Amino acid sequence: MKKVEAIIRHFKLEDVKNALAEQGVLGMTITEVRGFGRQKGHTEMYRGTEYAVDFVPKVKVEVVVVNDQVQRVIETIMKAAQTGQIGDGKIFVINLEEAVRIRTGEMGEQAV
Repeated sequence: MKKVEAIIRHFKLEDVKNALAEQGVLGMTITEVRGFGRQKGHTEMYRGTEYAVDFVPKVKVEVVVVNDQVQRVIETIMKAAQTGQIGDGKIFVINLEEAVRIRTGEMGEQAV
């Protein structure tokens, strides 16, 4: 099993969610996060005063999938989240040793 974490733009969340649902992804966790990468934040204007936004607001989408779904999930997220601009985000794939469904005690792929 793998855990796929994608850091994406807020306005792309619905597109990513719908695209993953079409691919058969049954569940996901969404977290509002803040951070910066190569873009190092940006500046904005408020009432005529310019100020720096060091940590850019993003959304983190986490899904757990079996190994043979990983590439399809990555491609789906990339297609749905891409704008072609700096700051589109990142995708991380992490090995997942175990999963347990609390309600039933199912383990491994059955818990997903």
